[in-house]
Amino acid sequence: MKQLRNRGGFTLIEIMVVVVILALLAALVGPKLMGRTDDAKITDARVQIKNFETALKLYKLDNGVYPSTEQGLSALVAKPTVGVIPKAYKEEGYLESKKVPKDPWGNDYIYVSPGEHGDYDLSSLGADGAKGGEGKNADITSWDTK
Repeated sequence: MKQLRNRGGFTLIEIMVVVVILALLAALVGPKLMGRTDDAKITDARVQIKNFETALKLYKLDNGVYPSTEQGLSALVAKPTVGVIPKAYKEEGYLESKKVPKDPWGNDYIYVSPGEHGDYDLSSLGADGAKGGEGKNADITSWDTK
């Protein structure tokens, strides 16, 4: 007589139970993780502003002035050709990335020097890309970083 071999596989019911469990986990955990992306972008914008502040301080240390509004943040990656031309500009620039990053929502940071709140004002307009707002749409600024 032939002996039946014990097959070590999963039954359809076992696979269906696993799929249902995974679907439940995704339904419960997914929305909680999705809501955190806005918080992560806000934190990222604050960190980028802090990085800009450090680069701007180094620029001023070397050159005696902050870049003008006209020169903008691009003065941190390439020697300005307008306004007060820096005499001691660091050849490799002041940002490691060699380019001025956009804010987490893909917009340019706003740089004004001299600023209303200090030597310069640096801000991101938040998720909505418009001035003002609350929550995820609130502006993130150099003078009000928490």
